[in-house]
Amino acid sequence: MDILNSLMQGFATVLTPFNLWMAVIGCFFGTIVGILPGLGPSATIAMLIPLTFGMNATPAMIMMCAIYYGAMYGGSTTSILLNVPGESASVVTCIDGYQMARQGRGGAALGISAIGSFVAGILGTIGLMLICVPLAKFALKFGPAEFFSLIVMGLLTIVYVGGKSISKSLMSGVIGMALGTIGIDVIQGAPRFVYDLPELMDGVSFVTVVMGLFGIGEVLVSAEERMKITPINVKFKDLWPTVTEVWQCKWAILRGTGVGFFMGALPGAGATIASFAAYAVEKGVAKNPERFGKGAIEGVAGPESANNACTSGAMVHLLALGIPGSGATAVMLGALMLYGLKPGPMMFHTNPDFVWALIASMFVGNAILIVMNLPMIPLFAMGLRIPYRYLYPGILLICIIGAYSLSSSVYDVWVMLVFGVIGYFMKKFDIPGAPMVIALILGPMLEYNLYRALALSRGDMTVFFTRPISATLLAIAAIMTIAFSFKTVRIKRTMLEEKEE
Repeated sequence: MDILNSLMQGFATVLTPFNLWMAVIGCFFGTIVGILPGLGPSATIAMLIPLTFGMNATPAMIMMCAIYYGAMYGGSTTSILLNVPGESASVVTCIDGYQMARQGRGGAALGISAIGSFVAGILGTIGLMLICVPLAKFALKFGPAEFFSLIVMGLLTIVYVGGKSISKSLMSGVIGMALGTIGIDVIQGAPRFVYDLPELMDGVSFVTVVMGLFGIGEVLVSAEERMKITPINVKFKDLWPTVTEVWQCKWAILRGTGVGFFMGALPGAGATIASFAAYAVEKGVAKNPERFGKGAIEGVAGPESANNACTSGAMVHLLALGIPGSGATAVMLGALMLYGLKPGPMMFHTNPDFVWALIASMFVGNAILIVMNLPMIPLFAMGLRIPYRYLYPGILLICIIGAYSLSSSVYDVWVMLVFGVIGYFMKKFDIPGAPMVIALILGPMLEYNLYRALALSRGDMTVFFTRPISATLLAIAAIMTIAFSFKTVRIKRTMLEEKEE
């Protein structure tokens, strides 16, 4: 009953005019971000952070969360109509979604995508609500040693599943950790790696890094590719799938929701892996798997449900543990710190109104998205015809204004542009940016908890192995390292054998 009472109070907060308006704005921009190939939710949230400095944390985070899960709704539009995924999580939707569109069933694909996303979003938020409270209570048992081990496990998970190459993900994470050491030492209060530059005393701003890597970098790569696309027109009357098709997809939606929520709750797994896993599950349980790849509607319903449920799962460890599991949640974690909130289990006790308003906003946001998306899909599809040469200058201008407004300094603009160039080359060489951003945020937290654990144990390193929870988390990290090491060796050995043949 306490959970229901808290949720009702959250709804009372969300349904005030201003907070509701922020949810609508977030849903709209999230859908646009999902539709436009190249610009992801991480960069969009980072660009909007400077505009929210005068706001209360509650409406600002309601908008950012709406952008996050709204982008998952929008990504399916381009995947189905253009065979171009607006989000990496929607790549697998192209396989059957575009085939359905070519067969004149694009409306049914878009409709089942929206229905599956809505059901998964609601069920995922219920799961978030039920899991977060007991997990936060359990996390109250965590001391510095447990948080250190949890961050180590989270960073390793993100590195191992954050990209196609473990070595590239590891390199990205190490660079992020190194950037996190710049500034004032968290314990001694002495400057380090600042090279007599006063601007570096506060460290490297994660906002400028994110806007550079994901915003400027994406624009440069997309501008180079000069995407030329011809959308398939869809009329409003053709949007709805038949009752038979909806009933046919009921188990695909539920299975996708379960897979997506579980994957989202694993730090680093992400919506892309969740959508591919859901597609594999649907193909595996299908009576006629040969239909997949030729326009199977379950191949749209499962993955689209999974990537939306994944956003709810990703919020579990952000709210309950204060650990981000993706680029977007890492940016939101940084935003919470900027607003003076301390993410983690204590937030349910120190800021319960904020937490429950955020959870309630996810119910409201999913309702807004289903109402907004179905009627406006033809309009969004028409917007795809806007030449990209008109969109890129606007994105660059927003990034520059946002970076300058952080501290009214041109220095932040230059830092953002430098990371934009770095982001461009990282994209070209397929080096993931998310591990760098997450390590930049978690690095100082890792160092701080290491210092505290050693101070409380008087320098005894065994404290990380004698405390049961800490030892369990480190054991999981060790098992993951061994498993992925064997997998890497096996893949390389197979490649060498193929070359020899």
